[in-house]
Amino acid sequence: MSVPQSGGGLIEHHEQLVEYLAKGCKPRKDWRIGTEHEKFGYCSENLLPLPYEGKRSIRAVLEGLQHRFAWDPVFEDGNIIGLTKEGANVSLEPGGALELSGAPLESIHQTCDEVNVHLAEVKSVSDEIGVKFIGLGAAPEWTHEQMPLMPKGRYKLMNDYMGKVGTHGTQMMRRTCTVQVNLDFGSEADMVQKMRVALALQPVATALFANSPFFEGKPNGHKSWRSRIWRSLDDARTGMLPFVFEEGFGFERWTEWVLDVPMYFVYRDGKYIDALGMSFRDFLKGELPALPGEKPTLSDWADHLTTVFPEARVKQYIEMRGADGGPWRRLCALPAFWVGLMYDQSALDAAWDLCKGWTAEQREALRVAASVDGLQAQVDGINMHDLAREAVAISESGLKARGMPGAGGMVPDETHFLNALKDSIETGKTPADELLDHYHGDWHGDLKRIYAEYSY
Repeated sequence: MSVPQSGGGLIEHHEQLVEYLAKGCKPRKDWRIGTEHEKFGYCSENLLPLPYEGKRSIRAVLEGLQHRFAWDPVFEDGNIIGLTKEGANVSLEPGGALELSGAPLESIHQTCDEVNVHLAEVKSVSDEIGVKFIGLGAAPEWTHEQMPLMPKGRYKLMNDYMGKVGTHGTQMMRRTCTVQVNLDFGSEADMVQKMRVALALQPVATALFANSPFFEGKPNGHKSWRSRIWRSLDDARTGMLPFVFEEGFGFERWTEWVLDVPMYFVYRDGKYIDALGMSFRDFLKGELPALPGEKPTLSDWADHLTTVFPEARVKQYIEMRGADGGPWRRLCALPAFWVGLMYDQSALDAAWDLCKGWTAEQREALRVAASVDGLQAQVDGINMHDLAREAVAISESGLKARGMPGAGGMVPDETHFLNALKDSIETGKTPADELLDHYHGDWHGDLKRIYAEYSY
């Protein structure tokens, strides 16, 4: 989940909203990679999720990271709720999952080094207090009641609202984890092409990274239950956004859509003010019931942009949001997949050629089929396994064209970060398939085996 924004003056005219997004345009030499990943923490002794307080707790992990590895703490109402250091931050998801939002970096080599350092730090602290972390798309056994809501004002507001607008919102908040990558664009036209590719091919990422076949202790009938949850969360702010593929889409059209998404909150003086269901358009006119007579700032607009949750999202960069959290090596594969598709123009054009003929109905059907069947999905003659093979090949060509070396020049490019995905394409098995094979095979239906065998 995003942190409160700061800075930015009063919004005096509509164009400022559009200009805010357009300021994300950067020359290619300044394009960066920001990787975010979440993981579930649990107590080694009883295999239950971590509370916020106590010897084995989220607070203990955050304080351990702060003191041992020189992270700067972030507090809300006296509670440590995050950490920052050198452009990166560690934050809490609503149910206590721990998220690293990485610094903007130049290469996947750097991104993977960052991931490795972070997980090593977390393991160093958590091992000493009897805590473990595991990368999955959904909590395998834990119930809603077993996963306490973390002490953040934003989460309390969202928790109260979710049940009014969908059926799976609180499951998303407490019991799902993702890995995503944030990527830059060079111009409005570049943003448009990248967003169209991002949305159309997001089901491929969902299929390749599917890693949530269990829920509340048993198979749930989906390869990605996390993706299923998002389909019944809140139709006003989620989905595949057919308007992105319409003529004339750009920053203005995105602005208009976000303005029509009901608000969650306004952040003032360290407090979240309840604006649930209210209109940002009214806020622009000084008619917001929560703050009568007050008009928004650009930081309010930035906050509101973080409350829309489609499969790909525009802020001052583009977020790829369709993948399940997963094992260590796939945390580097996800940014590699999208960087290969997005940061080389020939690869981006080839990716668009792959999907530009699809209808809105086909794109939505692929989203649904990916969550249910993973690489085995079939929609109108489109075979997900074949589609994934083509997409990964295009990504590999894009990474080769980037020619970004690592290990002091010993590694010529970033293509080896796709190896986990190439393995899945060769075998036809995603992490979800492997988990199900274990469950029905050598685990003999004992899901508790997942903790010892799949934790970081």
